[in-house]
Amino acid sequence: MFDVVIIGAGVVGTAVARELSRYDLKICVVEKNNDVNMGTSKANSAIIHAGFDAVPGSLKAKLNVMGNKIMDKLSEDLDFEFKKNGSMVLCFEEENIPKLHELKAQGEKNGVEGMKVISGEEAREMEPALSLEVKAALYAPTGGIVCPFGMNLAFAENAFMNGVEFKFNYKVMDMKKAKDEFIISDGKEEIKSKFIVNATGVYSDEFNNMISNNKINIRPRKGEYLLFDKTAGEKVAHTIFQLPTRLGKGILVTPTVHGNLLIGPNALDINEKDDVTTTKEGIKEVMEKAALSVTNIPMNMVITSFSGLRATGNTGDFIIGEAKDVPGFINAAGIESPGLSASPAVGMMIKDIIIEKLKPSLKKDFIEKRQGIIKFSELSKEEKQKLIKEKPEYGHIICRCEMVTEGEILDAMRRPLGAKTLDGVKIRTRAGMGRCQAGFCTPKTIAIIAKELGISPLEVTKFGNNSKVLTGINKENI
Repeated sequence: MFDVVIIGAGVVGTAVARELSRYDLKICVVEKNNDVNMGTSKANSAIIHAGFDAVPGSLKAKLNVMGNKIMDKLSEDLDFEFKKNGSMVLCFEEENIPKLHELKAQGEKNGVEGMKVISGEEAREMEPALSLEVKAALYAPTGGIVCPFGMNLAFAENAFMNGVEFKFNYKVMDMKKAKDEFIISDGKEEIKSKFIVNATGVYSDEFNNMISNNKINIRPRKGEYLLFDKTAGEKVAHTIFQLPTRLGKGILVTPTVHGNLLIGPNALDINEKDDVTTTKEGIKEVMEKAALSVTNIPMNMVITSFSGLRATGNTGDFIIGEAKDVPGFINAAGIESPGLSASPAVGMMIKDIIIEKLKPSLKKDFIEKRQGIIKFSELSKEEKQKLIKEKPEYGHIICRCEMVTEGEILDAMRRPLGAKTLDGVKIRTRAGMGRCQAGFCTPKTIAIIAKELGISPLEVTKFGNNSKVLTGINKENI
C-alpha cells in the first residue's frame, strides 16, 4: 500500500513527486512509457514565462509567477540549464500599442516585476534583427528559457534519491476506489494507494472521467516547431512573442539554453491524442509568421522539425485539486501553457493538499541538491585532462556535433533512473541532437547501450516498446 501514487512521469508528475519526497511518505510514480519525459514535457517551447499573459486571479497566473520566481534556485539546486534572457511582445500597428499597456497592467496584477513598454527603435537597439514594422514592444526581464528535458529529469532523479519508487511500462488500464483506498491495474499488477495524483497530460480527462462524475474535457492542441543549427543561435537574445492581431496569436522566435534558435508553434486543435506529426502547411505557417518578427531568419539552417501537444481544458484554466465526489483523487489536468513554467508551483500546491490530509512528518535526511551529468565540452583543458586520466571513457568523443563523450553516455545510463534507449541517452546528454541529427553517432551509441545493458545491438530501441533501430545483419562478421 502506497500513500500516494502519481500517474505520469512528465514535468508535473515528477515535480509533485519531488515535493512529496520531503515527507515520510511511501510514494510511487507510474508511467506507461519506459522513461520520464515522454509526452508533452519533451516537446514544447522551453520557455519560462514571465507571467503577464494569464488572466489575473487564475491558477495559471498565480502558479506561473510563483514558478518563475523559484526557478533560479531550483536550477542551482538541481543542476539543470536555465537562463533569464528576458522576453518581448511585439506590436506592429500603432493603434494596438494600448494593448501592450493593458498587457503590462495585467502582468503587474499577477506580480510580474520590471516590465516596460518600449518603442520600436528601443526594441531594435536591444534586438537588431527585429523587423522595421515593429512599432513598440512590451519588455519583461524576468522571462527565461530552460532545458525541459533537464528540468524533468532533475525532478525525477531527486525524487528517486529521496525514496520515490518509479514503475515504467505501467499503463493504467483500470482504476477504482474501495473504501479508503484506490486500486489501479495495468492488467498484470495491482497497486493500492491512499491518494492518486492524475498528471497524465492530454489523457487527464480520461482518468478523471474514469472515476469521477464531475466530467472534464481535454482537447489536444498541436503545435509545430523548427529548430535551427547553433550557427543561427545568436540571431536573437530574447524570447520574441507577437501581440495577438487579426492575423492570429503569432509565432515565437527564441534562443535555446543550448545555443540553438527555435521558432513556433502554430496551433491546431486535433482529435488524436498521439498525433505529433508535422505538416508542410504547418511548417510553412511557422516560417511565414516568424519572419514577421525577425528579418532574414536563415531557413537553410533548420536541422529538424517537431510537434508537441498541449492539454487544453474546457475551463480556460488549470484544473488542480481533489475531485469533489472522489476524496483522495487529485487532478493536475489541463496543464497547457504556461504549464512548464508553473510546474514547480503545481507540485507545491498538490503537496499542500496531500500533507493537509495525511499530516506526515518532514524527513530529517531529505536530499535537497542533485548533481547533473558532467558536460565534458564545458570543462577547462586542465579539468578535461584530469577527468580523462581518471576515466579514459571521457577521452572518446561519440557525438561530434554536441561533443558528447562515451563517459557522459555511461553516466546517463548508470545514474538514478538511467537511460536504456537512444532517446533516453539523447535527452540526458544531447547525443544526437546536433547538426547531423544522430546521423554519425547512432551506431556508436547503439554499441555502448548494447554493451552496458548486456543485450544484442539488434535489441536496442529508440524509445522502448517496438522501436528497434536495427532489423538484422546484412553482411557476415569478419
